[in-house]
Order: sequence, then structure tokens, then C-alpha cells
Amino acid sequence: MTEKRVPLSKERLEAICAEHPTPFHLYDEAAVRARAREINEAFSILPGGFKEHFAVKALPNPFILKLLAAEGLGADASSLPEIRLAQAAGILGENIMFSSNDTPRSEFAAALEAGAIVNLDDLSHIEGLAAAGGIPELVCCRYNPGPLKQGNAIIGKPEEAKYGFTSEQLFEGYAELRRRGARRFGLHTMVASNELSPEYFVETGRLLFALAAELKSRLGIALEFVNLGGGIGIPYRPEQEAVPLRRLAEGLKAAYEEIVVPAGLAPLRVFLECGRVVTGPFGWLVSRVIHVKETYRKYLGLDASMANLMRPGMYGAYHHITVMGQEGARPEEVYDVTGSLCENNDKFAIARALPRARVGDLVVIHDTGAHGHAMGFNYNGKLRSAELLLREDGSVLEIRRPETIEDYFRTLDFAALRAFNT
Repeated sequence: MTEKRVPLSKERLEAICAEHPTPFHLYDEAAVRARAREINEAFSILPGGFKEHFAVKALPNPFILKLLAAEGLGADASSLPEIRLAQAAGILGENIMFSSNDTPRSEFAAALEAGAIVNLDDLSHIEGLAAAGGIPELVCCRYNPGPLKQGNAIIGKPEEAKYGFTSEQLFEGYAELRRRGARRFGLHTMVASNELSPEYFVETGRLLFALAAELKSRLGIALEFVNLGGGIGIPYRPEQEAVPLRRLAEGLKAAYEEIVVPAGLAPLRVFLECGRVVTGPFGWLVSRVIHVKETYRKYLGLDASMANLMRPGMYGAYHHITVMGQEGARPEEVYDVTGSLCENNDKFAIARALPRARVGDLVVIHDTGAHGHAMGFNYNGKLRSAELLLREDGSVLEIRRPETIEDYFRTLDFAALRAFNT
């Protein structure tokens, strides 16, 4: 079982809401730092060394990135803005992994200029990278294992995914990269999302270790690192258990000693690019009940919407919900918990048993510290909410202000509109 708790009392949260109107996302600095340290400690047992590159897409806020950089984490970026966010947070050079697909040459050029590790997604990207600024000394390739590896529900079958080289394309690609001047190499894959089985990631490690050994045997290329991607899940449901990171690390170490050491590849570094497991459990969407409706079923209408948290509407994902002030109360009602978008899938929960709630109650939606605010949008003219950071000393810092109507209209040219002749 996983305890679902809010780090603040109802009274303290109401005081925060007096200064920062709902809805907003709130992140816990102490918990995020502790998780970063836990990851580094768990994987420190890997013989060749370890590096976690936080997936910027999960929580693209430079304040969070700066906290993680202070704990020794790098960044996994997939676009030019994500590279810039990492740099703004002090994450520089090879501490940035640039992994993208359908990549424009301008972004390859930006990654090269930043000194990031470029992770190529396709054979054709070799020519694109060369044209963007040349083949760097260090380069990585993304592997798609196809039917050799089973995906999971979110990512699907690897052979149906748009990402990565096939096995034979990898050998061709590394040979071509070496011919063009690359001298240091990495190998990457990403085949799961929100996976809770540690054995799944150990198997992924074994797959990449074996492929690294084959690359050395066939091409004489000794990889510098393998990147197992991200995808370590979190227990969104109270009845689920968190992934035991130390057990996962021990499984990878055993596979390393079995495959990497005899192949003469040690020291081979192991990278991860997790996002969700780093920050996901330590963020909450704070909202307020503004409407209670009863027709064919009962509805709790919030001042937040799918524009603030897309996952339930998009994936049918479960997020735990707490009615503040009734944390220990038994459920009395069954509600659909909804937002105000003109979309019927704008629901945070369907037929969820909760304590009885009233207009004005604070409602907290758990586990929004990854893929929460980051996936927000402006449909129906909804404005994206603020992000707040609960500091270790108990103070609260606004790390992103809420959008305004002026922000929403900023890219429209109203002067041209007035002159527009219909």
C-alpha cells in the first residue's frame, strides 16, 4: 500500500490560496530532493558509474531543474526550448542528453552548440546531424528492439513505435558515424512508460548489455554508456507499491557482471532518463469545488479542468483525490469529478467514492508532479495555472505565475484585425 497524503493542513493550504488563487500545481522541494538522492544512492552500486538525466518534458520548470542539478542530476531534452531550460538551470554540456525524433536541423545545431550528447533516432539523422554542424566526437543511437522486447500499455508494441533504429540499422549507423569521425559512442532505448515491475528494466539492461557486446565483437566499438531510458512508474493507486529502486539496481549489477565484464566492456556507464519517478509523487493539483450537480449521476465541478491535468481524460488514468478537511472520512457519495471544458472526457474521476463535498471545499488531486502542468493546453480559452514550490523551510514560492488573458492573446495581431477587410 502507498499512503496518499497532502504535505499541508487544510488551514495552511487555505492561507496559501488566499495569496495564490486556485487552481495551481504545488511541488514539495524536500521530497523531490530526497527522491533524487535515493536514486543516486540506489544506482551507485553499478560498477561503471551512473547518471540520471531528468526528463525535462515531465516538469519543464527551471526552478525544479536547478534543484535537481544541485543533487547531481542531468537533463534529458527533446527540443530546443528544453535545452534552453536545462542551460538556464545550470545543466550544461554532456550533462544534457538530446533525444528527439523527426528532428529539424536547427535543433541538431543547437544541441551541438550546447555540447549536449546527441541521441539519433534514425539512419537518416546521421546526414542531418552532419549538415547541421558536423558529427561530434561523442554520439548516441536509439535502439528499437521490435518484437524482441514487449512494450507496455502506454507506449505499446516497440515494432509499432516511431522511435529508433532496428538492430541491423544500428550496426550500419555506428559504422557510418565512426567513418565520419565519431570516436565515443552510447546506446539508448526507451520501451516502457509508468512500468512498476523492476524485472522489466533488468531485462532491458540485459538486452542493451548484450547488444553492446555484439557491437564490440562485430565492429570493434566499445560503448562508453548505455541509456536504459525512463519509464519507471509510480503508484498512482493506493493499493500499488513503488518500484524498489535498490532491487532494480542490484538486478542490473548482476546482469552487468554477467555480460559486460566478460565482454571486456567495463567500465560501461549506465544512464537513466526518468521523469515521473523523480517528481511525480511530489506534486498536487489544488482546486476548489465551484459546482455540485445531480442529474443521472452526481458531479463535483472544480475550477480546474483537463487543461490543467490531461492524463485522466486522455488515458483514463487514475489520480487519487482528497477533499481537504475530510482526509480520514469514509466515502459517502459517488461522484464524477469534472472540469468546465466543452468536452465530456473532461473528468478527473468517474464514479469515484469520496466524502461528501460542498461548494467551496478544497480538493487536491495527487501525483501531478510529472506530466501534469507540462501537458496543459488552452482549449476553450482556458488559461494555464500557476506552479508553486513548497520550500524546505515551509515557505511557498511562485515558480510560474498563472497565465492572463493578455498572455493568451499575445500572439494575435489585433491592429491587423482592425484593418482586416472582409
